[in-house]
Amino acid sequence: MASDLLAQAPSLGAIPLENQVLFIGMLLLGTLAISRFSIQVGIPTILGVLVLGLAINVQFLDLTHQQAESLHVFSLALLLFYAGLKTDIKAIRGFLAYGLALAVGGVAITTLTLGGLIWLLSSAAGTSIAPSLSDSMPLGAALLIAACVGSTDAGATISVLSTVRRQVPQRVQNLLEFESSVNDPAALLLFSLVVGLFTSSSGGQALAGAAEVAAPAALVLAGLRNFVQQVAGGLILGTLFGYGAQIVINKLARDRSQLLIVAMSIAFVGYGCSHLLGGSGFIAVYVTGLIMANLTYRDPAINHESIQDVLLPFNTMAEISIFLIFGLLVNPISLVPALPAGLLSAAFLMLVVRPISVLIFQPLSPFNRRESLFISWCGLRGAVPLALSYGAVDQISQLRGVAAESITALAQNGQGIVFVVVLANLLVQGLSMPRLCRQLKLEAAPVG
Repeated sequence: MASDLLAQAPSLGAIPLENQVLFIGMLLLGTLAISRFSIQVGIPTILGVLVLGLAINVQFLDLTHQQAESLHVFSLALLLFYAGLKTDIKAIRGFLAYGLALAVGGVAITTLTLGGLIWLLSSAAGTSIAPSLSDSMPLGAALLIAACVGSTDAGATISVLSTVRRQVPQRVQNLLEFESSVNDPAALLLFSLVVGLFTSSSGGQALAGAAEVAAPAALVLAGLRNFVQQVAGGLILGTLFGYGAQIVINKLARDRSQLLIVAMSIAFVGYGCSHLLGGSGFIAVYVTGLIMANLTYRDPAINHESIQDVLLPFNTMAEISIFLIFGLLVNPISLVPALPAGLLSAAFLMLVVRPISVLIFQPLSPFNRRESLFISWCGLRGAVPLALSYGAVDQISQLRGVAAESITALAQNGQGIVFVVVLANLLVQGLSMPRLCRQLKLEAAPVG
């Protein structure tokens, strides 16, 4: 089902090829210029790219919702593989348990609390605050929307931290980079769990009948079974491909010029095999990257840093593509109905959910009060929520309890809320981070 957020436009194929190439070239130059400008003003680069897409908002791209989702799936697989490569266990020795708790537990807390808020806003009591939300929104739809924004973004976090690197202790930077890498697969797990518990593979029209016949316990059990299958399949195949990558790299990668092809081939073959066998391809590519990052190779010049170096341009392009395509295709007018719920959700996420997540796991934390305050404000959202929102649009049509006539409105509001949350989060937290560092008087210190 195509989202109403996507602008309807004439076919790109009707435009001469030379003009298409010219447009793409100018667009890439524009992203480079806006990236430099974003760094100078202290906001995440991807926010500048997103705003650029919104400003251009071309009217001749003929990308359907399914095509845009396919591009985002490809980009998300590469982002997760790179996130796995960035997960250096050695760099977070001494606070591994805290990092895992903050990454996984934070995603769960965000999904449950923010889902509850969105569900409340869609109730009779909340329609006066967010009148655009349907008063028939089921809990599954609210949790699905919340699951999209459960993870912090590694690219945005690293981009903002680079502007305050001399003020933030290295171990705090290591924690935030580790958390933003690990909670991407954690968010995908929660997203898959919500899908498994609240939807059925039968499709939207057959779903109502299935819900009436099948017992709720049986539906929950079927969802959990599917969830466990995907997680187990992704973990097993990701592990196999991770250790297999060591053999392949030792045999085939004679130098760094061949490392890029070998690494990307391993990632995409692992994703495809896991998906074909019923596992989660996203979990598989993350685990593959995680294992590859913590192995040693025959050539001393090949390690997790060299693999990251050759993949960095493609990872950057994948992240930029998600933001740029979303900005180019979204109709800004369609965001207006989602603004109240989106802004409330963003404020709730930044001012309540994130601080609570940090406070709950404080007993595991080795950081002082000022460092913990900085950590609680550094929950930047980015590419993964936008990419997941395309999957949420498709899954909403299969949710139990969703009336056929309200599917389009729910999908549009859901994707709009995710978009507004990401935009507000990057803008507010991205701009305020340097000032917060000065107020907290953080001091950079060597690891140890």
